[in-house]
Amino acid sequence: MPRMLDVSDEVRAEIGDDEADRLLGGAHAPDTYDCTSCRTPGDSIHEPTSTVLFVGDETAVLAFAHARCVPSQVVTLSEEQLLGAVRSISQAQGSGLPAQAYPVDPMPAPAGPIGTPADAPLPAQVTGPAPGEPAILGITCGLVLCGDTGHAALVVEPTGPVGRPGSLIGSDEFLPLLAEHGFAPIRDVEQPPAVLAGWSVLMAMGRLHAILQPSAAGTSSAWWQAHQPLLVTDPWRAAASRHAQVIMYAAPAGTIGRQPREDLLRTALDRAAAQGLLVAAALPLAGT
Repeated sequence: MPRMLDVSDEVRAEIGDDEADRLLGGAHAPDTYDCTSCRTPGDSIHEPTSTVLFVGDETAVLAFAHARCVPSQVVTLSEEQLLGAVRSISQAQGSGLPAQAYPVDPMPAPAGPIGTPADAPLPAQVTGPAPGEPAILGITCGLVLCGDTGHAALVVEPTGPVGRPGSLIGSDEFLPLLAEHGFAPIRDVEQPPAVLAGWSVLMAMGRLHAILQPSAAGTSSAWWQAHQPLLVTDPWRAAASRHAQVIMYAAPAGTIGRQPREDLLRTALDRAAAQGLLVAAALPLAGT
C-alpha cells in the first residue's frame, strides 16, 4: 500500500531512485513507527511522514518522523555518533534497528573540535592552557526568552581556560576561537542571534547527542558530544522543534556557573552579556 512519505531529493540521492520508489510504494516502509523527534506513534499510511537518513562513515540508517516535526533530510555523523543515535532509537522502540540500513561509501575521518588535535578523543575536550591540561565543556539546557518568544538554548562554559595549542599558560582563547568560527558577541540577550551555517545540534528520540561543526571534508564532526544522550524537557524539545534551531551561548570559565533555575540562568546570561563575555549563534536542529 502506498505511504504518505516525503523523500527529499538529498535522501533520494543517497538511497537511489529504486529504493526511494520502493519506500513510497510501501515495500520497506513501516505502517506505524515511533517518531524520531517527538517519540509519539506515527502512521505512514494515514499521515504525512518524513524520511530522515542518518549517514555514518560506513553505514546509513533510515528513520521516520512526523512531517510536522521535522522535514525529510540527511544528517551526516561519525560512525560513533550514528551508533549512539541508533541505540537511542532502538531502546525507545524496544527492538533492533528502527528501519532499513543502507551501506554508503566511507567518508574521511572527521576533524577534532576547535582548539584540539584532530585525533582528540570524544566526548570533546578543549585544549587547556598547557599540554595535558584539558578544559571540559559543560553544557546547560534551558529556555531563554528573546522578546516574548521562548527559545531552546544551550549554554556552554568550560571548566577552565581554553588556550590554543602551544599558547602561554593561563591565556584563555575560548571566545576568540568561537568568534573565528562565526559566533557573534551578544550585548542584549533579548535579541536572538543570527543562524550559523554549517553548525547544528543533533537530537534523536528527544535526546541531545552532540553539537556538530563543519569539517574541511564538507561533512560534520562533533565539537561536543555527550557521554550518554541527554534527556531534555518536553518544553525545551518543543521549542527546538518549533523553531528548527537551538541557540548556543558560550562564555569563559567561571562566568555563568551551574544555575538551578532558568530565571537564574537568564540573570547570569544578562550579566555576562553586559560584561562583553558572551557569544552566541542560532544552530539548526540536525535530525530530530
